Amino acid sequence: MSVQTPVELATIPPQIDSVPSTPFDADSFNQAVMSTYSRYPLALERGAGCRVWDTQGREYLDFVAGIATCTLGHAHPAMVEAVTRQIQKLHHVSNLYYIPEQGELAKWLIQHSCGDRAFFCNSGAEANEAAIKLARKYAHTVLEIQHPIILTAHASFHGRTLATVTATAQPKYQKYFDPLVPGFHYINYNDIRAVEAAVSELDEGNYRVAAILIEPLQGEGGVRPGDVAYFQRLREICDETGILLIFDEVQVGMGRSGKLWGYEHLGVEPDIFTSAKGLGGGIPIGAMISKKFCDVFQPGEHASTFGGNPFVCGVALSICQTLEKEHILQNVEARGEQLRQGLNAIALKYPHHIAEVRGWGLINGMELTADTQLTAPEVVKAAIDEGLLLVPAGPKVVRFVPPLIVTEAEVKTALQAVEKALATVTT
Repeated sequence: MSVQTPVELATIPPQIDSVPSTPFDADSFNQAVMSTYSRYPLALERGAGCRVWDTQGREYLDFVAGIATCTLGHAHPAMVEAVTRQIQKLHHVSNLYYIPEQGELAKWLIQHSCGDRAFFCNSGAEANEAAIKLARKYAHTVLEIQHPIILTAHASFHGRTLATVTATAQPKYQKYFDPLVPGFHYINYNDIRAVEAAVSELDEGNYRVAAILIEPLQGEGGVRPGDVAYFQRLREICDETGILLIFDEVQVGMGRSGKLWGYEHLGVEPDIFTSAKGLGGGIPIGAMISKKFCDVFQPGEHASTFGGNPFVCGVALSICQTLEKEHILQNVEARGEQLRQGLNAIALKYPHHIAEVRGWGLINGMELTADTQLTAPEVVKAAIDEGLLLVPAGPKVVRFVPPLIVTEAEVKTALQAVEKALATVTT
């Protein structure tokens, strides 16, 4: 029997017509899996490009993309080829040894960003955790701060570990998990006076602000872009005081904003930034990237068993290279503009229900008015009935984060589905 090569395997189209012989049983699923998600009554089975199919064979246009994660959509040939090639070669070894694929990915990220060094882990939360640890060590060893404080913004989202959920200044994510990790202070997003006041007021005795951890665009906080003047002043404050500026690029990075990194929209460079989600296109990987001056980790001070293994790095590198080769950032800009124009046109038809449309590239939010009874989850449920998958960003914002390869025709189809969904829930 002949063995198919990775390239041959990559050209095999996904099977989208068959239905599993055993129907999906949600009750047995719920008995076995912890209830950490309020799941929609939908079991997805396969995907191709920007479309997915459920276990009943129904097709959906995917504008969730694993929550801004499936960069190249589903079953992209480049990703299939990379997965197949790497799993046949070497999938995991320890970081006790040099891993060539890890080095190549790190070099690509450094060559295409303001960073100098990369640390690899498994998720956005772990990447932010690494950034917090690096900032604390830098504070102790370089800034000589005994009790370092990290500023984060209200309505932010940085992860689910104890440190990152503390950094996430949203009480709904922190409830029942106290005592939280000390050393964090919250400020208002896009409010430079709040930053200046915190830096001044928290400089007392052995306590001092050591770092500011912030998103260039708040994703879970309602798809709120950063203000250019705010971020430029933020950079000035950090330069004047020695405070580290850390950007959480987990959701907005890797091309989703129309530029490779969100900070490129703001005209400033961070000292440290984090990436995950789109970096692996759905394969779990996270990265913390820093400038050389603040790379103070020594062997044994931070690590990850799975972080940066040959498999995830080989796949992530293929995604990075495909973004360049297929000029995908140009598509992100064009389709993002098309999507925002279409959503604004719909908003004009529903002035009592839609307050604003905002975003960058292919991360966009449609905010519902405060006085409407309508909620984002209700719009999402109605869109599912129209064959479109969307995701809320809080109770009043509907988020649109399709794969970066989405086509003009698919955006048009999505807009038609949104309009039909709104017609259903507003009558």
